[in-house]
Amino acid sequence: MRICFESDTCLYRMVIAGLLLKQVLMSETYSATKRGEYSAVVHSNKRIGERFYRLGLKFSDDGAKAFGKARAGQFVQLDLSDTPLPPVEKIPDDLTDVAGRKILLRRPFSFANVTTKDNKTTVDILYCVVGPATLRMTTLSAKKSVSVLGPLGNGFWVPDGKKTALLVSGGMGAGPLQHLAKILTADFPDIDVIALAGARSAEALPFERQLDEISQQLGFSLPEFAKYGVESLVATDDGSAGFAGPVTDCLLEWLGRHKSAGKDMVIYSCGPEAMLARVVEIAKQKNIDCQVSMERRMACGISLCQSCAVKCKTAGSNETFYKLCCQDGPVFDGLEVAWGIG
Repeated sequence: MRICFESDTCLYRMVIAGLLLKQVLMSETYSATKRGEYSAVVHSNKRIGERFYRLGLKFSDDGAKAFGKARAGQFVQLDLSDTPLPPVEKIPDDLTDVAGRKILLRRPFSFANVTTKDNKTTVDILYCVVGPATLRMTTLSAKKSVSVLGPLGNGFWVPDGKKTALLVSGGMGAGPLQHLAKILTADFPDIDVIALAGARSAEALPFERQLDEISQQLGFSLPEFAKYGVESLVATDDGSAGFAGPVTDCLLEWLGRHKSAGKDMVIYSCGPEAMLARVVEIAKQKNIDCQVSMERRMACGISLCQSCAVKCKTAGSNETFYKLCCQDGPVFDGLEVAWGIG
């Protein structure tokens, strides 16, 4: 998930919501257990690409219990207001003008992995440096404390009777699908899982590295999925790695080679909205269930600000209504979302 502000009105509304959230969290009647505000300790913060990082946060006590039960597709809100900037020489040129902006609101991120061991729970967050908040995140060092609100929202679910799950990601949408791959292979061993990851180019793939040539020939291109025994396919718009073209075309090509598409299959997808709309269109054509993880501007994460509305449609009619990405989502049934309407 990423946050951006396109107008002063939107910013004003979000700041007010942020202040309301602060008051709620400070209320004596709003206990830590109820509100889901915890202190996490930075376990690791590894750079895996030019702008890509993988942040590990470790929880103990109540936080470990809460996040140990987190579902793939849920998210957290991080307080980065006191996180310092990196040295001037490490600030990318395109972020120089915005780097000094104050971080007034928490930032939302989904989970790439959740691991519980010895009464401790570690949560991995995949992030890309795109603005002043994520730029500051690069300075989070081991043992530093971070205020975390979560787990929030509703994650992916597994419908009955499924035999195959396709995980289709675009760019930074790979994070929650990595977590989902782990859960599916551990808790649903009878479901075959295949991951399809797309990006503009090889450099824009948010993964640590590709495996050796032999592993790729066997269908295990990406180590983040291979460690769960999940076959993975890569697609790049410029053809610099894997399938040459959008990941949605790669999906169509895969479905064309596997004639079993239908009710015993489910597609899970996360990425840019135009990509999600196309994935849902393909799923509808093939009569495949499809769940999508949506992205919206999000100030509070607990439905106070009402800024993360997702237009949905009533089944069997042209009527539309709104749900909140933070409360009802971020994962939705793909057929419920009103793609391109209004």
